[in-house]
Amino acid sequence: MSDHDSIAVWLLGARAGDETAAQRLWERYFELLVRRARRHLPAHLKRAYDEEDVAHSALRCFLQGIAAERYPQLTDRHGLWNLLVVVTARKAKEYLRNERRAKRGGGRVQGETAFLDPDRKEAAGIDQVIGAEPTPAFAVQVAEECERLLARLGDDELRRIALLKMEGHSIEEIAQEVGCAKRTVERRLHIIRKTWEQED
Repeated sequence: MSDHDSIAVWLLGARAGDETAAQRLWERYFELLVRRARRHLPAHLKRAYDEEDVAHSALRCFLQGIAAERYPQLTDRHGLWNLLVVVTARKAKEYLRNERRAKRGGGRVQGETAFLDPDRKEAAGIDQVIGAEPTPAFAVQVAEECERLLARLGDDELRRIALLKMEGHSIEEIAQEVGCAKRTVERRLHIIRKTWEQED
C-alpha cells in the first residue's frame, strides 16, 4: 500500500475512532510538525514551551476534531498536511499569547543563566536580550503562512469559508454564517482543498 493510500485509510480509521489508525497518523506526522514548530518558536521561549509541546497539542486537537466529524471533507494527505500546518501555527500562536498574558514571571522566573550564550566567550547574560516582549517575527511568520494559503484562493467568500472551517465550524454552521446552502459550502470546500493540494 502506498503512503498516500495508507494515510487515507488511517484518516478513515481515526474518524471512526480506531486508536491504531490515530497512532499511525501521530507517528507519521509528529516529527514533521516538531520541525515545523521549531522554525516558528522564538528561542527564548523554548525553555517553557518547546516545539514538541506545540506538535503534541496540534495533533491532539486534530485527532479530537476528526473523531468529532469536524473535517468530513478531509480524505487525503494533501489536505491533511495543509490542515496540520495551520493547526500547528495556531497552537504556537496560542502559546505566545499565553506567555504574554502571564503575570510577571508567570511562575517560571529564571536566573540570568537562562540567557547565557555558550558560544560566546564573554558572559553577556541578560544583556543580550533586546526586549522584554517576545519578538513579533513568529507572529509575522504565522500570519504569512495563513495569508499565503488564503491568498491562493483568490476569492473573499472562499477565504471566509476556509477560515470558518479552520476554526472547526461544521458545514451547517458555515452555511448559516455565509448565507448559502450546505451543498454550496461543500462545493466551495472542494475547490479550497483542490487549490491547496496543488501546492505539493
